[in-house]
Amino acid sequence: MPYLTSVNEIFAIVTEYTNAKTLWIDTEVADYKSRNPRLSVIQVLDNPQDMSGDRVYVLDVLDQPHIVAEFIEKIMINSAIEKVFHNASYDLKFLGSKKAKNITCTLEMAKKIPYYLLPLPNYQLKTIATALCSFNNIDKQEQKSDWGKRPLTEEQIEYAYLDCIYLAQIYSNLLTLQAQASPDSVTEDLKTLSTIYSQIEQQCKLLNSESEHLQERIKKAMQAQNISETSNYKLTSYERTTIKATFTELARLAQSEGINLDFPIALTQKLQKDLGQNLEKLSVDIEKSTSWRLNPKTQESDIEDE
Repeated sequence: MPYLTSVNEIFAIVTEYTNAKTLWIDTEVADYKSRNPRLSVIQVLDNPQDMSGDRVYVLDVLDQPHIVAEFIEKIMINSAIEKVFHNASYDLKFLGSKKAKNITCTLEMAKKIPYYLLPLPNYQLKTIATALCSFNNIDKQEQKSDWGKRPLTEEQIEYAYLDCIYLAQIYSNLLTLQAQASPDSVTEDLKTLSTIYSQIEQQCKLLNSESEHLQERIKKAMQAQNISETSNYKLTSYERTTIKATFTELARLAQSEGINLDFPIALTQKLQKDLGQNLEKLSVDIEKSTSWRLNPKTQESDIEDE
């Protein structure tokens, strides 16, 4: 876990990183709760197989904007290098913002994995690393330490390099889950997939029914007891206003007031039926699209039971 404070050493390793295909990057920020947060260190790993931390370089960039600018110029806006972060939107505030190219965020990756494959209470790095990679006893206490004080403590440096190791392992496991979540449709096992979906669909119907029932009971009870708020819910009301007018009145008003009504409207199925053959007298644009609906089949066993 080399901790670099020399400008020349940092520039040298940044130049070396320009040849990398993928980099796993994290940052620590001083005064992060203030109006003027300062980038303190940038941690970089270029070998995801490294579990010792030997390939994690901790770059000290506190109050050295020229080093940060060099890192942004050679690494962050280099589209040939994939940069992996967790909660990338935060780190990018300090590392190039919208100019940064080829960014992968493990937070966003995890959110797209179906719950049945990745059942998590939240998407914090610690939570994912523990559940997905079996890292135990992860201590995030140093994250809140004073990253604006120098020299950094050994505990801070160790914390910094460990985050990159967690990040690389999370990324690898998420790629595996992505493949499971989106396999090749041509080779999908439809029998197994249909069975799983049918079971979940039935559970969803039961849960939705129970949820709607309980929601109505809560609303009625709160109204009856004249309670507007509980420890869990707040009862609010709203009014919806719908304004309707006949076509003839609208056309008459438009003609008298010079209102332009020359815009297309969608003809409902009922209106098309009412117009009948008169529909052919209209100049219409027809747009067709195909949607697919999955309908449950009535099983033979169900018919026999009836």
